[in-house]
Amino acid sequence: MSADAPTPPTTNSPDSTDSTDPSAASDPSAPSAPSAPSGFVRLLRAQRVWDTELPDFAPATAPADPLPLFERWFAEAVAAGQAEPHTMSLATADAGGLPDVRTVMLHGADREGWHFASHAGSRKGRHLAARPYAALGFYWPAQGRQIRVRGPVTVAPPEVARADLHARSTGALASALVGRQSEVLDSYEELERVSDAAWDRARREPDASAPSWTVYVLDPDEVEFFQGDARRRHVRLTYRRTDGTWRRELLWP
Repeated sequence: MSADAPTPPTTNSPDSTDSTDPSAASDPSAPSAPSAPSGFVRLLRAQRVWDTELPDFAPATAPADPLPLFERWFAEAVAAGQAEPHTMSLATADAGGLPDVRTVMLHGADREGWHFASHAGSRKGRHLAARPYAALGFYWPAQGRQIRVRGPVTVAPPEVARADLHARSTGALASALVGRQSEVLDSYEELERVSDAAWDRARREPDASAPSWTVYVLDPDEVEFFQGDARRRHVRLTYRRTDGTWRRELLWP
């Protein structure tokens, strides 16, 4: 045994298992010794958060309306090299109130609201038909920033959906022509066959129609801007709309 190695406890040591009350081992109410963390937990705890220099955010200088600040932060995320800053989490609830969330693409943001698109018959489309209210979440770790948006959702006119679809790539059109989003798929081979046919049609007919393609617009009641801080003094600035005007408030992190 190495001289540096600890000496194992003897049976007379207070740390020895023989010195404990034997009834404790059979007592289900007795606290058990914590188990060693699993490999997954060790890997999880080893991950770093915001391992970069974070920007400052002075909420007193924020504009009166959340849209200009969103546009500015989006441009800064792009400049910082944030991957896919136009993707966002979309949270909806079904007719029974059960929540769901997925990642979708932002198609625009303007005075009408935040725009995204999907098939009307998809799960999210069915949710929004039953409960036309949703929440969006943007996370840009390159700068330690989050933006949360929530409010009622409306359906844009069909001509807006057509223009949106045909302004995108051939692949996006082909995907829309496949349709049947969220339906049960019998086999991957069926998807390959239908997708190949949709790609062929998208190339032949770049103006082809996908009637179920729908543009949704979330008109926000509330928008929150979160700026992370290395000392955990995060800045949370929320905009809440009442009677058509925005009220700004700071929140505790």
